[in-house]
Amino acid sequence: MSERDLRINEQIRVREVRLIRDEGERQGIISTLEALEIAKSLSLDLVEVAPQANPPVVKILDYGKFKFENEKKVRDSKKKQKLLKLKEIRMQPKIDEHDLDFKSKHVREFLGEGNKVKVTVRFRGRELAHTELGLEVLKDVLARVEGEYVMDKAPAMEGRFMSMVLSPKTKK
Repeated sequence: MSERDLRINEQIRVREVRLIRDEGERQGIISTLEALEIAKSLSLDLVEVAPQANPPVVKILDYGKFKFENEKKVRDSKKKQKLLKLKEIRMQPKIDEHDLDFKSKHVREFLGEGNKVKVTVRFRGRELAHTELGLEVLKDVLARVEGEYVMDKAPAMEGRFMSMVLSPKTKK
């Protein structure tokens, strides 16, 4: 539930609420006006934390501080997330040995950075009659990055392209 869904102080329009004090002790079911007076006497806010309950649960707390703490939690959880990027390496079935080395080195670098890599071989014209050449190129790439990957998607034809997806090995 976001902060926008929470009702505070006079926005709470029910007759009775289940009150939780600022120390965390349960007060029980009392009228909303009484709960509001208790909150005002403590210079705090009355915040509805469980509107779906019957009667709704409200808590006495400093709303500004509560909002700040929630935003801080959201920020921290976003920091801990690791965004996986999908990098693509394209080649052709008639690739030279040096170019294959160079592209394989890039695949290894991308995997080392923790990114997924899609290795694609593009067929043009009559090359489509010899897709086995593309498969050999992909197998050669796999041999050059041996031990650094987990195969997510095995080599497969997609129109004029043959591709496979590799993920970095998880470190234990």
